[in-house]
Amino acid sequence: MTDLSKLRQRYNAAAHAMQTGVAMEMEMEDRKSAMEPKYLRVSVNAAMVEHSALAQLLMNKGVIDELEYAEALVAGMEAEKEKYEKSLSEHFGKKITLG
Repeated sequence: MTDLSKLRQRYNAAAHAMQTGVAMEMEMEDRKSAMEPKYLRVSVNAAMVEHSALAQLLMNKGVIDELEYAEALVAGMEAEKEKYEKSLSEHFGKKITLG
């Protein structure tokens, strides 16, 4: 298995776990206002455009390569998963592990 394949698997596992954390937070009354569809869609679209434009620019200029980019994506997604684990653990008063 190539390094990129392993990184894709780690990214997908962390993304799935983060998705579970988001779904749990969407059910919490005190957090529902930030989960309205228009708010979420605009935020997601803007983040996707900004991220992909910056990543492509850096790769085109030879500042980073595809493997470095993939490693950074995995590290970021795993950190996001951990953020949801911490938030949910604090909310429920016990350790929550996602994925």
